[in-house]
Amino acid sequence: MPQTLLLACDLSAENRAAFARAVKLAHAQGCRLDILHVLDPYLPHQALHDLEACVVHELERQLTDIREDYALTAPETLIQTVTGASYAEIIREAHDRDATMIVLGTHRKRGQHALVGGTTLARVMSRAPCPVLTVSHSPEQTWQDVLVPVDFSLASRHTLRDVLTHFPQARLTLLHAWHLPGDDEMGSDSGYARWRERELAARRIRLEAEIDKLMEEVGDVPELELVLEQGEPGEVLMDYLRRQPPDLLALGHQDLALFGRHQPAPLIERLLAEVHVDMMVCRAW
Repeated sequence: MPQTLLLACDLSAENRAAFARAVKLAHAQGCRLDILHVLDPYLPHQALHDLEACVVHELERQLTDIREDYALTAPETLIQTVTGASYAEIIREAHDRDATMIVLGTHRKRGQHALVGGTTLARVMSRAPCPVLTVSHSPEQTWQDVLVPVDFSLASRHTLRDVLTHFPQARLTLLHAWHLPGDDEMGSDSGYARWRERELAARRIRLEAEIDKLMEEVGDVPELELVLEQGEPGEVLMDYLRRQPPDLLALGHQDLALFGRHQPAPLIERLLAEVHVDMMVCRAW
């Protein structure tokens, strides 16, 4: 039985990139593509009936256009409409279909955290039972450079495995934020500075050993770079994204809370409001 990729589509112009990306992924990975559109349950019954037929027709038209644009054969496809709260229905359908991934388009409210936290996108990313891909860039842009924040916990290792499963040929940058005890108070002390250099060198060796161990477990080893940067994890990540935005940011669900725990706005809101990058959020288990 093929795996199922769930595309939640709202027919907006911003969603076309996600639609095309989902079709290409389903084709490349041999997945069934389930296309879901959520209708407003408060519309009159006859209006819902008429609207459903129009929505299905438009989705079929877009699917044909995208396949022709990219010269792709049709993946096994199911188009369906449901009524209800968008985020709740997407999550429920992902459970019911045992989806291996959800693909969503982005409607970012840049710089406006208050308008992000309650959106369908933010809620699905926080609560979905499977990896969630958010797409804003053109599907012509290949995901060659993937950034993965890591702390080498079990959850972090699971996220890295998900990335290697879905994108085995990508170049990975593993970003690790560090902070040594006493650094703020003793940073100018010469003896502490020498200890700090030794400790950082030892930490890098330990982290590289962890990477080697993990690569032995997953098999094929992609091109990979370990980057160590000082600071609070959420700020380290945001600063890195502004300086060197990757093709794709992949992080674990637990990182959304952990990396932003000392910040006024949750990390998911900052990512959606402040940076322009495709993302994959993975569940820990």
